[in-house]
Amino acid sequence: MREFQGKLAAFEFNHWQYHVPIPSEISSQLMEAHNRRVLVWIKSEGPFHMALMKAKDYWYVLVNQDLRKRFNLNENSTFQLKIDSDTSEYGHEMPEELQVLMDQDEEGASFFKSLTPGKQRMMVYTVTKVKSPESRMRKALAIIHHLKLVQGKLDYKQLNEMIKYYNKL
Repeated sequence: MREFQGKLAAFEFNHWQYHVPIPSEISSQLMEAHNRRVLVWIKSEGPFHMALMKAKDYWYVLVNQDLRKRFNLNENSTFQLKIDSDTSEYGHEMPEELQVLMDQDEEGASFFKSLTPGKQRMMVYTVTKVKSPESRMRKALAIIHHLKLVQGKLDYKQLNEMIKYYNKL
C-alpha cells in the first residue's frame, strides 16, 4: 500500500473534471502489473474501488461529488490518500444477493461470466450501490432475468425497464 498527501485538481475541459493526480513513482509501481483497478482510502476511510486514468502527463483517479462532499475536499487543501492494487475479481465486492442467484442459476451465471470484465463490473456495481438487501435482490433478479432473456447480449434500455419492473414487485 502506498500513502501520500493528495490534492484535488480539475480539468478545464471535461465534466468528469475533479481528480487526484497520483505521483509518478506510485503510478508506475501500480501499473507494473498492468492492472488499472485500484483501492483508494481517503482520510483513512475506504477502500473505494477506482481506476487509474491517464492524462497527457500523469495518472490520476476521479473523485465524484459524493466523495468530495463526504470528505470536504476542495482544490485548496491536501489530504491523506492511500492507494493499492485492486485484485478483486470484479473491481467491486460481489454482492451476496447476486452471488446466491448465480449459485442457483447455472444458465444466468454462464451469461454473466460471458460478459466483458467491464460489463461484469458494471452489473456488480448496479447491485452493490443499493443499500437495502431487498432492493439489491430485486436488482440482481432483474439482471439475471434480463441476461437469460437476451441470451447474454446486454440491452441497457431493456435492462433498465426490467429493473423498473422488478422494483415495483
